Amino acid sequence: MKFKRIFLLIMDSLGVGEADDAAEYNSKGASTLGHIMEKTLLFTPNLKKIGLLDTVTMAENERDAYYTVAKPNNAGIDSLNGHYELMGIKSNIPFKTFNDGFPMEILEAICEITGRRIIGNKCAHSEDIIKELGDKALNYGALIIYTSEDSDLEVAAHEDVIPVSMLHEYCEAIRKITLGEEYRVARIIARPFTGTNGNFKLSNSGRRDYTIEPPKKTILTDLTDNNYNVIGIGKINDIFDRKGINKMVNASNNNEVINKLTDIMDKNFTGLCIATLPDFDLFGHMRDTEGYQKALEEFDVNVPIILNKLDTDDLLIITADHGNDPTFTGKAHTRENVPVILYSRRFMSPKRMKAFDTLSNVAATIADNFGIDMPEYGKSVLKELE
Repeated sequence: MKFKRIFLLIMDSLGVGEADDAAEYNSKGASTLGHIMEKTLLFTPNLKKIGLLDTVTMAENERDAYYTVAKPNNAGIDSLNGHYELMGIKSNIPFKTFNDGFPMEILEAICEITGRRIIGNKCAHSEDIIKELGDKALNYGALIIYTSEDSDLEVAAHEDVIPVSMLHEYCEAIRKITLGEEYRVARIIARPFTGTNGNFKLSNSGRRDYTIEPPKKTILTDLTDNNYNVIGIGKINDIFDRKGINKMVNASNNNEVINKLTDIMDKNFTGLCIATLPDFDLFGHMRDTEGYQKALEEFDVNVPIILNKLDTDDLLIITADHGNDPTFTGKAHTRENVPVILYSRRFMSPKRMKAFDTLSNVAATIADNFGIDMPEYGKSVLKELE
């Protein structure tokens, strides 16, 4: 075992340039980080030191970490596809999207199991649709059904008429009726909100993602089967349907994730801690370039704190699951390569690495370190880390 603890930090949606097959996903020319750097005065000196900014051009510079890009090798641009690939699964069947609204049979089934009126049924951003329909949902006790251009069915309800626990029960039931291949919805998302007309606010603490069980065994399950700790922070627990994670920590935004991460870094354990930073993806969907810039700069301030908490036998991996270029057309994810940063105090001469052919190289490297079964996809780079 080369590293006792590995910390995997996933910057949700931070793509670094169009993938080879970007045209198939209407993503030709996309570059999430590249365009933020072009359009704003991005100031992230700490991320620069570890090579993150270099992944846009793959320029070779002297940095404090190994850096490269990983090419997506799955059949979709949903968060599940990217996270699955990071954990050694290649998803060959894309999840479906319903940007023109969900079919009547789904809506009728939801009405039947909940006894509630349904409003919405369109593609929208969460904050926009509760602003538009929140008053009706409050007055009628209705469910707002919508999608975000990803493969998801989101269910918003006002907490005063539908308590969070009841909304969660509804979403569990909706998850069951949308599992068939004819629908193949990746996530059902509970979106409780509070407030009054003109001042409605999403309740992030009550958000819950209902995904599906991973189609194959991931390295997470192999790690727990071999008595290693696997600690999940935030939405990562929902993404893997809680499979292969033996300690789950709640966190709903970047600051909470980082605070929980730094707390865990003070603990003595052997294994993997995996966390996703969710705020970047929100700004990508909103096509808010300045908001994305600010979120990156706020994360940059925390980078030295994270690095200073690492022991000499720790490895930090920073990567992403897909792109979401805030300067691009539409509001959907973009098909991009993702950055991979590998940092340890013991590295003597880190450098730029050859591009990974798949995100699953991350899984293979983790598996190799802990001596568990290698995933079906991916190649370990553990021996290259000196």
